[in-house]
Amino acid sequence: MSAVSTQAVTTADTAETIPAAVVLGDYHVNDGWDWMDLIGQHGWAPVNVWGCDGWDVGQWPYVIVAVTRTTDNTGELFGVASYCEGDVKTTYYRTQARQWDAITEEAFASWKCGQATGPADLPLAAAELPSRYRTPYAPAFA
Repeated sequence: MSAVSTQAVTTADTAETIPAAVVLGDYHVNDGWDWMDLIGQHGWAPVNVWGCDGWDVGQWPYVIVAVTRTTDNTGELFGVASYCEGDVKTTYYRTQARQWDAITEEAFASWKCGQATGPADLPLAAAELPSRYRTPYAPAFA
């Protein structure tokens, strides 16, 4: 599989077949910094922080989570790609809520194993995280 291709995918939350989605594949050519530059040219963006206090997601440039938002004939589509030292998995969802759940699961995994600093009061499972840890970081501006 190419690092970036257009192919059919099945949404993880609704099991719909999407005939032509931008899919991120394995990238063992250079490093995570180069991967982030490449995917930006195809409508994807890395997520660097998550949750109410903006904790790190992954461990750049080795572990990266990226997202995209697009549409098809049915409506909006939300993608999540996880990059781990060149191995890439891409998943699409029909709802933003499921996309956020997927990002939360990736962030939780990084926090739990110590790849990234996360909340001090982590529960045993990502599903048990309080809602304030399950949304994009939104800094308060004065």
